[in-house]
Amino acid sequence: MSAFALLHLVLHALVPLAVARLAYRDGWKRAWLLMLAGWLIDVDHLLADPVYSPDERCSLGFHPLHTAPAVGVYALLLAPRRSRVVAIGLLIHIALDGLDCLRMGSGCCG
Repeated sequence: MSAFALLHLVLHALVPLAVARLAYRDGWKRAWLLMLAGWLIDVDHLLADPVYSPDERCSLGFHPLHTAPAVGVYALLLAPRRSRVVAIGLLIHIALDGLDCLRMGSGCCG
């Protein structure tokens, strides 16, 4: 695994932590855990071969839960207060995956 792939994984934990600490000062631990639930969308990687290809494949547009319609649903989840923190975690996850795609030079959407 490359250093970039490792950094990508670490950022998937640290960025939600930073957002939780800044935006949810009193309940940051709960908010962080809910944002980390955004990682659950990576279950769609199980449909790919190889399952994990951090330096060769852009997730956006390739995996079903990383497509524009899915991101639209994640954005809609921002509206209800009850799903907002999870939605933030999902959108952070997608943004970080998008940055990784840009790093690989594969654009943003497949």
